[in-house]
Amino acid sequence: MEAAMGLMRRIPPKHTETALSALLSLMPNHSSDLLSQVDQPLQVLCDVDCGKEFILCEYNRDADSYRPPWSNKYHPPLEDGSLPSSELRKLEIEANDIFAIYRDQYYEGGISSVYMWEDENEGFVACFLIKKDGSKTGQGRRGYLEEGAWDAIHVIEVGPEEEEDTNYRLTSTVMLTLTTNNESSGTFSLSGSIRRQMSMRLSVADGHLCNMGRMIEEMESKLRNSLDQVYFGKTREMVCTLRPPSEVAQMRMPES
Repeated sequence: MEAAMGLMRRIPPKHTETALSALLSLMPNHSSDLLSQVDQPLQVLCDVDCGKEFILCEYNRDADSYRPPWSNKYHPPLEDGSLPSSELRKLEIEANDIFAIYRDQYYEGGISSVYMWEDENEGFVACFLIKKDGSKTGQGRRGYLEEGAWDAIHVIEVGPEEEEDTNYRLTSTVMLTLTTNNESSGTFSLSGSIRRQMSMRLSVADGHLCNMGRMIEEMESKLRNSLDQVYFGKTREMVCTLRPPSEVAQMRMPES
């Protein structure tokens, strides 16, 4: 299992589904562990009851059915599917409305979904998902990418309230895939994933949604900076070293 997880950490996100399928066939006894621990590129399905798209993940799946945050009914139908309590459901609905505004302001489109459920420690867990298609055919396209996807998964474990504050533990994963194909640059592909954790003890006076929102906003800012410095910065450095710009190359050429 340790070797399998090490392999999945090194697989580009665009090949995760194929690699995971192969591991599941080789290790059927560890299927539940693999599915729960391996982050896959997010998939989208339409809620037929209200005509709105929602994101599929392990956190809204029960058996082979998925629960959308809009109608709260499993697709395909599932009679005994797990559902949040009425109080948590109200918080889930409010979180989806607020997170949609956050998504539009930061991502200029895309799809978002928020799911919540009770845990065993008298607290609850919330999962915030964003999927942005940056390809030529995607919403909010810029026209530069042949393929492009940003998948963000934020899971927050909220502990039971103790007097006036409580513990929040955030685990965030971002999967990025970029592919260009034009005459000037040719075909270039860049993909990878990054995961970070953050724990804070905050007052509940402002409400859970306010606290979780601030943590997600801070974490996404850190992740974007890391991606810019690690993926784009190192890639730019390597490309410029291997293929220096024409002006620099001419300056280095010895005079005849």
